[in-house]
Amino acid sequence: MSAPVTVLSVTGWCRNGSTIIGNVLGEAPGVVHVGELHFLWKNSTGRGVNDRCGCGEALTACPLWSAVLPVGRPAGMSADAHAAEVIRRQRARLRTRHTWRVLRRGAPDPDTRAHADLLGAVYREIAARTGARVIVDSTKIPGESALLPQVPGVDPYWLHLVRDPRAVAHSWREPKDYVYAMSAARSTAYWHGFNLASAAINRRHPGRSTFLRYEDFTAEPAGTVDALLRLVGVDPAGNPVRDRTVELRGNHTVTGNPDRFRTGPTVIRDTDDGWRRTLTGRQRLAVTALAWPLSARYGYRPDGSAGTHSGAAARVGETER
Repeated sequence: MSAPVTVLSVTGWCRNGSTIIGNVLGEAPGVVHVGELHFLWKNSTGRGVNDRCGCGEALTACPLWSAVLPVGRPAGMSADAHAAEVIRRQRARLRTRHTWRVLRRGAPDPDTRAHADLLGAVYREIAARTGARVIVDSTKIPGESALLPQVPGVDPYWLHLVRDPRAVAHSWREPKDYVYAMSAARSTAYWHGFNLASAAINRRHPGRSTFLRYEDFTAEPAGTVDALLRLVGVDPAGNPVRDRTVELRGNHTVTGNPDRFRTGPTVIRDTDDGWRRTLTGRQRLAVTALAWPLSARYGYRPDGSAGTHSGAAARVGETER
């Protein structure tokens, strides 16, 4: 039997920096970042907001995803019908609110078991076609991430990635390319729910999970990437970050931040305070009220400074308290 595929599942709410962190990790030898794999079936059949791979091709024409998409499809079933069935299972059993049920790990129902088997086959196909032994999946949907221990042929790890909710609200305020806009109140309500569920996963798997604030990554990108590579058993000598710069090549990411299409030398900047100029007083109040008490626990202070996480340095390698 072949060795299991290591999967690093990134959890948390959207606009938390998972695209850039995933793409940086994907430049290390033996690592591939696949973006938000959850949306592969939705986006490849026109049900989603973006049908392009990070390589620029349509998912159905991409050399990787065109080969992966048929995996697990029953004989005689069309691609559209198969996608509809996968999406139905995801919605019925693996949404954020289902995280705690999945973590309890009772006897899996047929839908959950079928999806776990599909994910296992897909991850193995990705590894076989890319030659990677570590797959970074930045889906960020805790209900599906919690399923990984039940996925055959997978050695799972988790990264709970958090960003200041005010910076997240700032990022959501205007649409960009294929990504719609969202109000500060709504984005923060999602921020709270997704982070609660992500924390539950880390508590269940303390030896295989870590917590990271995006601000700590931008403050010390090379050291952060070193620690993440060690977490998944990759030699940090392959860290692609030099000083604050990384050379990004093409990737095969499913959806994610539109910046995933950028290649070439990329500087990781230690600034994330655009929200100070754009959020109104009412919006800041809404974010503060809806994010509390998690924002305080994660070290995000009312004055906009970033303290420490739960009274200790929020560094990769710490589990959640």
